[in-house]
Amino acid sequence: MVQPLFTQPVIALVWDFDNTLIPGSMQSPIFEKYSVDENAFWADVEEAKKRFSEESKIPAPETLYLNVMLDYVSVGRFEGLNNTSLLELGSELRFFPGLPDFFQYVRDEIESDPEFGKHNIKIEHYVVSNGLRRMILGSQIATHVEDIWGCEFIDSPPALLGTSGTLDGNVIRQVGVMLDHTTKTRALFEINKGSNKDERIDVNSAIASEDRRIPFRNMIYIADGPSDVPAFSIVNQYGGKTYAVYDPNKADNVFRQVYDLEKLRRVKSFGVADYREGSHTARWILHSAREIAESIIQSRNDALRERVSVPPSHLSVEELSRPFEDKPVVQPSDTTVDKKVSKKKSKASLRQAEKRGQLPLGKEIKPGAEKKKELPETFHRN
Repeated sequence: MVQPLFTQPVIALVWDFDNTLIPGSMQSPIFEKYSVDENAFWADVEEAKKRFSEESKIPAPETLYLNVMLDYVSVGRFEGLNNTSLLELGSELRFFPGLPDFFQYVRDEIESDPEFGKHNIKIEHYVVSNGLRRMILGSQIATHVEDIWGCEFIDSPPALLGTSGTLDGNVIRQVGVMLDHTTKTRALFEINKGSNKDERIDVNSAIASEDRRIPFRNMIYIADGPSDVPAFSIVNQYGGKTYAVYDPNKADNVFRQVYDLEKLRRVKSFGVADYREGSHTARWILHSAREIAESIIQSRNDALRERVSVPPSHLSVEELSRPFEDKPVVQPSDTTVDKKVSKKKSKASLRQAEKRGQLPLGKEIKPGAEKKKELPETFHRN
C-alpha cells in the first residue's frame, strides 16, 4: 500500500498585509523615524517607475520601491537603516480592529470543535506580502502565523569582487528577496506542496494532488486589491475561497475596487477590514473555515464507504421474526415454448430433406425458410 505524504487535515488562511491587516503601508514607521514625507517618497517611487518603463519598455515592478529605499539610505535620508532597525520598527505597526486576536479566535473555534478534533483538523495562518518581511517579523502578528513571505534586504554585503573586507556601515545595501503580485503565486504553491515544511520538496517538483500538504480547496486567501488577482485566480481555480477587504475610512474608490473584484468574480465576497467577533468579515471567514472542515470530514467518510466493505453480521430479532416470503417462480409462456418446439422441428425437416436428396448437401437454410410459399429452386416439387 502506498503511504500518502500528508493526510491533508490543515486549513490555511493566507493573508496579504498592507491594507489587509494594517491601514496603509508598513513603511509609515520608517518615514516617521526619519521625518521623511510619505507622499514625497511614493512620488519618487512613481517617478522611478516611469523612468524605468521608458528606458526598458517593460512595465516597472511594484517592488521598485525597494530600490528607492536603497537610494534614500545612500544619500543619508534613511541613515543607519538596517535589518535590525526594520525588525524594531515592525513593533510600531498598528492593526485593523480585532487583530491579532482574531487569528487565535479562528484557530480555537475550529480546533476545539469535538467533531473536527476527531479528524485532527488544524488552522494555520500565513502572510504573503509585497512588503518587508523583517518588519512583519517584528510586529504583533508574527507569533500567530506559521510562515511569512515578503521582501528582504541584505545588510553590508561583501565588497566588490577583487577587493577585501566589507562596505563601511551596517546598513541595507542590496535587495535579497523580491516578492511581487506574480511571485505571490509561488508562495501559494510552496504552502500547497509543503515546500516550506520540508526542504526536500522543491516547489517545482511534480506532486500528485493527494500528496500535497494543503490542497488549494483548503485555503482561504484574504487581500485588498488588484495586485492580488493572480493569487485570487489560483485559489479560485482549484476550489479554494477568496475574500477582499477595504478600509471604510478611505475614499469611495477603495470600496469600488473590491466591489468590482466581486462583480468580476475575482473573489467570492468582500467586506470591511474589521475582524472583531460578530463582524461580517469575521463571520464570513469563520463560516468558510467551518465549511472546509466539514468537507474534509465528508471526503474521508466517502473514502471509507468506497474502500471498506460492510462486514457480515447476525440478523436482528426483528429480521428473524419476519415471515418467509416465497418469490414466485417465473414460468415460460406457452408462446415461448411453441417457438422453441417449432425451431427444433424446422431443423429436423431440413436434415430429412437433405438426406432424401431434395437439398444439396452442405447447403444451409435458415430455420423457418421452408415455411415460405415459394421454395428455392434447389427443392423438388412433389
